[in-house]
Amino acid sequence: MTEHPEPNPGVRLDLWLWAARFFRTRGLAKQAIETHRVEIGGQAGKPSRAVRVGDRLRVRRGDDVFEIDVLGLSDQRGPAPVAQGLYAETAESKAAREAAAAQRRATATGYRPPAGKPDKRARRLIQALGDLDAL
Repeated sequence: MTEHPEPNPGVRLDLWLWAARFFRTRGLAKQAIETHRVEIGGQAGKPSRAVRVGDRLRVRRGDDVFEIDVLGLSDQRGPAPVAQGLYAETAESKAAREAAAAQRRATATGYRPPAGKPDKRARRLIQALGDLDAL
């Protein structure tokens, strides 16, 4: 009796995302998949769906959107350089992420948080301004 190997082996989507270090835990990867923040082949997937070499994934993590091609499969979490070898991010995705990060940095430069707690004079000014808003 000979066993026939599976023609195109795959790894669970949540397990692969965890192994590729997109999410810290497998539970977080599963939650992201269930809330449609991960698309496989342009469609929402299930945590148990098999990922195969050559698949294209779209992963939204916070404000960042990654479009990646799967280059390798792993069901074990390893060091970051090994995990980065499992996928390749598209050039368009990388450029869009860098542009969005630059935009966020540009909008954040206008606000400067205070160096410390307000002193007595500053507290009174803040309180006076608050009273003006109530009018």
